[in-house]
Amino acid sequence: MKKCHLESAKMLTLDNSVDESLNLGSRLDVQTCTPWSTPIIWDGMFDPEIYDQRHKTEGSSVALTVFAVGRYLDAYLKTFLTSSENYFMLGLPVRYYIFTDMPEKVPHIKLARQRAIKIIQVERHSRWQDISMMRMKTIADAIESDIRHHSTHVFCLDVDQVFTGRFGSEALGDSVALLHAYFYHLPEEMFTYDRNPKSKAYMETGDFYYHAAVFGGSWKSVKTMTEECYQSIMEDKQNNVEALWHDESHLNKYLWLHKPSRVLSPEYGWDPSIGVMNDIRVSRLRWAPKQYEKLRAP
Repeated sequence: MKKCHLESAKMLTLDNSVDESLNLGSRLDVQTCTPWSTPIIWDGMFDPEIYDQRHKTEGSSVALTVFAVGRYLDAYLKTFLTSSENYFMLGLPVRYYIFTDMPEKVPHIKLARQRAIKIIQVERHSRWQDISMMRMKTIADAIESDIRHHSTHVFCLDVDQVFTGRFGSEALGDSVALLHAYFYHLPEEMFTYDRNPKSKAYMETGDFYYHAAVFGGSWKSVKTMTEECYQSIMEDKQNNVEALWHDESHLNKYLWLHKPSRVLSPEYGWDPSIGVMNDIRVSRLRWAPKQYEKLRAP
């Protein structure tokens, strides 16, 4: 990884004033800022109490969207929700938006104060790829009809993950992306961008490779992000083209054209099967064991 080119956090393009408290030099083993001078959040860079207090004072609130469709509901949703209650944005108001084709099967979870669940029924598509791509429109519609009236920020997560450590207000920003655990140490030529010039997701080059299992930001930014990704997906569909990694390819293209104001290190989306990495001091959100053959079967 490259190193941060800034001498102090006061030189950052600030996502919010509390970012001035970040210690960019606390992690000399990793890259703590982007080439466009926004932070990359790693353990040891921030004071959790300072961030939490500032966001409480500013009235920050978070919508967490998750899709639990078909067999994914039984396999992952309960663990996702119960672990979230232990680690996700503790101390801030949180509203879960669960998109599912089986509302009656959503498990009952005891929620902490200032936390609520809203269940929204969605159609189950025959192909998992279509479920993945159509979530962009579903999220944009939910933001317009509901989320923007209740929450200042939105995080969109895949359900097959488990919270294992603090995932807190230090992650909040106007536009938030996650470094993919499998690519953050690799050279750019190995990033799996869509290389098909016929696709709207086509990229010759980029900054980082982002993981679509976690993205977020202010509700306005996430609404624009998901709307534009959906528009690109539909243009591809009209031209009989499908991007290499579906919505993730379109998200990477969007975030290359519209740089995120905040990037999360792989601590916020780690695969334990990678093994021990010295720069991963804590894993805050882990990939659950994949069961693709079972879960994606017709």
